[in-house]
Amino acid sequence: MFKLLYIGSSSACFELSNDAVYYSGREYRVILDGKVCGAARGENVFSLFGLRPAARYRVGTTLDGYSLEVETAAEAACLDVRAFGAAGDGVTNDRRALQAAIDCCPKNGRVLVAGGTFYTGPLVLKSHMTLEIRRDAKLLASADPGDYWIIPGEVDRTETIGADAWETGEADGTIADGCTSIDREPPRRAAGSKLQCASWEGEPRACYQSFLSAFHAQNICLTGEGTLDGNGINGGWYADCKTQKTSRPRLLFINGCKNVTVHGLNAVNAASWTYHPFFSKKVGFYNIRVYAEKDSPNTDGCNPESCDGVKIIGAVFSTGDDCVAVKSGKYYMGTTYQTPCKNITVRNCLMRLGHGGVVLGSEMSGGIQNLKVSQCLFSHTDRGLRIKTRRGRGRAVIDGVEFENIRMENVLTPLVLNMFYFCDSDGETEYVWSKERLPVDERTPRLGKIRFKNMVCVDCEYAAGFVYGLPEQPIEEVSIEHTCFLMKADAQAGFPAMMSFARECRKEGLHFTNVKRVRIKDVVFSGLSGDEMTTEQVGTVEYL
Repeated sequence: MFKLLYIGSSSACFELSNDAVYYSGREYRVILDGKVCGAARGENVFSLFGLRPAARYRVGTTLDGYSLEVETAAEAACLDVRAFGAAGDGVTNDRRALQAAIDCCPKNGRVLVAGGTFYTGPLVLKSHMTLEIRRDAKLLASADPGDYWIIPGEVDRTETIGADAWETGEADGTIADGCTSIDREPPRRAAGSKLQCASWEGEPRACYQSFLSAFHAQNICLTGEGTLDGNGINGGWYADCKTQKTSRPRLLFINGCKNVTVHGLNAVNAASWTYHPFFSKKVGFYNIRVYAEKDSPNTDGCNPESCDGVKIIGAVFSTGDDCVAVKSGKYYMGTTYQTPCKNITVRNCLMRLGHGGVVLGSEMSGGIQNLKVSQCLFSHTDRGLRIKTRRGRGRAVIDGVEFENIRMENVLTPLVLNMFYFCDSDGETEYVWSKERLPVDERTPRLGKIRFKNMVCVDCEYAAGFVYGLPEQPIEEVSIEHTCFLMKADAQAGFPAMMSFARECRKEGLHFTNVKRVRIKDVVFSGLSGDEMTTEQVGTVEYL
């Protein structure tokens, strides 16, 4: 059996119903209206493209006799960008033609990009539209920084509107068209406060306009089998990246939006973060592919920040930084807006390379709640789950984190929970690195319950897990059940966590320091060089 994840006017995405990790374990083909179509596949998530709007289809697979009837959405019009003068020759700057097609697209219309490489500067999407990039097409970002205007980090607000208007789209007809600077969370944003326009690593900061952007809009879909190419390797974005006055563009920046879907696309060579939903609700990433060179800086795959209801399902990541990084701002953003990143689902994804598979922080000052990662395969990432925070992040809470049905292969350290992360210009100060018990105050973060279940981790190198809480704020609870850690025979030594005065590890077990409660059930180790588990300042250890 399978279920429908997304359906638009020309495409749909489905997920097999099983407990397998990313791959179903059997090859199959898709059946559309009684005819076998497409190549044989084995992933748990599959898609259909090139469908007709407002049409009914019967979808099945060769795995069993189950089928599902679905109906595509109706659309008002389909606008081919070539009708607006786009050349698609990979040389001509097509930005004006592409933006004109977007601007002319009626409500519930579709902008079609097909048959060529469309070289372009940044584009701004609007509400109630679909942007489709066909398999034979590519949007190629301009390599000239002069084509990117600069967005301020924040500006003064002059007025606000109520939450009910945002939810219903009744604010004088302006919200539906995404034309006003609306209040995303009115109870937390009084009149006269700042409006966040651009962000860099958890702080408001001037940035080059992202390749694709949407601001305070809703009901947007980007779909197709084509490619979004950020052209980061040719734009000079990576040179002296730590000292650039204006921050690099994202591939897609979604600011204050609702009901946004990215389906099927290949995203490559981002200038910095690939997908960045920011203070947005109900955002879905289905059956996408993200690739960046291993040594390209800050090219994270998908970084939801202070969002509610993000689904990342059937994605493949191979990046120069973290694959998925869940964030909620640094101290100013977190304490000012108090907007956690919550209700996040990561399922049936493949993380091939990257610093971390699924990462929380280090910008987490608004808190992170209810993250579930399941049926995911991590291959050759530095860490599997990685939580990174430190003193100075604010009275923020990370809680309700669950990993279940996970396989990790050649991951240096599968589990890392580090509350001494040495980031930022003050990251190596005594305030951050001191192992003394400091006062708990408004700058002290907290980690709640973290749960791991049904995991297989093979060819680990540094350690099975490294968990280090603050002495003044120990981690509430870490639970590991039905999990095995198999160490690599020729493992190298290295540092499991980025913290000052850490020691190198090689083929070590689980380390717990400053944790209130550890729960262990059916955990198996093989190939360790020392003890299966070491504890320091741990309240209770329960063997279930």
